[in-house]
Amino acid sequence: MIVKSVKRSRIESVDFDNLSFGSTFSDHMFVCDYANGKWGEPQIIPYAPIQLDPSASALHYGQAVFEGMKAYKDDQNDVWLFRPDQNIKRLNKSAERLAIPQFSEELFLKGLSRLIDLDRNWVQSGLGNSLYVRPFMFASEACVQASPSREYRIMIICTPVSSYYNDNQVRVKIADHYSRAPQGGTGYAKAAGNYAGQFYPTQLALEEGYQQIIWTDAATHQYIEEAGTMNLFFRIGDTLITAPTSDSILDGITRKSIIQLAKDRGLQVETRQLAVSELIEAAKNNMLKEIFGSGTAVVVLPIHGFGYKGDEYQLPINEDSVAQMLKSDLTSIQYNQSPDPHGWRVKV
Repeated sequence: MIVKSVKRSRIESVDFDNLSFGSTFSDHMFVCDYANGKWGEPQIIPYAPIQLDPSASALHYGQAVFEGMKAYKDDQNDVWLFRPDQNIKRLNKSAERLAIPQFSEELFLKGLSRLIDLDRNWVQSGLGNSLYVRPFMFASEACVQASPSREYRIMIICTPVSSYYNDNQVRVKIADHYSRAPQGGTGYAKAAGNYAGQFYPTQLALEEGYQQIIWTDAATHQYIEEAGTMNLFFRIGDTLITAPTSDSILDGITRKSIIQLAKDRGLQVETRQLAVSELIEAAKNNMLKEIFGSGTAVVVLPIHGFGYKGDEYQLPINEDSVAQMLKSDLTSIQYNQSPDPHGWRVKV
């Protein structure tokens, strides 16, 4: 692996108290190219613009996938990753769906650790602060033929972040017209186009005063799937319900961690389809106690209300919510503040 360090860090010019999510980047990036049927030698080089041919296949046919993960700094100034093995497995799963060659898990984890170690000063301490890590792969061949590319690039870039949502009253709209992903599509993959297709209906929802959309199944719009950047959990009575993963629902790493932590707490968890009608009935009968999302960026995000076909539903205020309890359990592991019984934490 080739490593070229910056001559002078840009970190002194960064105002860490006023970060805009995903717009400030650390000093270095990981790069590796695929050509002639194999991946070349990886490099860690100074962060800089890349040169890309106008005919690069990814720009025309959307052959691009990505991941999202974080690095955390504890009170002893040590830096940790959270379940990075799951990220590279999912990246390769996404790549396979888009006919992109898979990348070595061992080489990815080695390069990732070296990159984070090089930029460890960019990982700010304090609960809520982290270094968001964005691995991605795209078709780089200069060709506009509608077929899989013969050349690819994998990169990892990093951006220091604080909390993703600052609004304490997040409201969502349940989709009854637009769809995120159909059965048999690419919904389970972190494909770039999945997110592009959400922007317009989400923009419409924002204009109505919502922050996100709860997507329903594309065929009938009767069953809840996930939100734009989150998997979803619903506490009805004393039971946590979350949709099963499928070829239209992302297998969230935070999601499965939350499920495990809930079971560790002795909570009843059901992984099953949840109909919109069941959700509304639970809300009307005061059985719906909580809705919250989970994801790398948001961690755990309580949802305070939702709208459906013109009707509004408000959730009860719960000072001792399951969402906050599970978020605390998860972040205490991520920031090395508590034991890690499942071996999720990886020291850089």
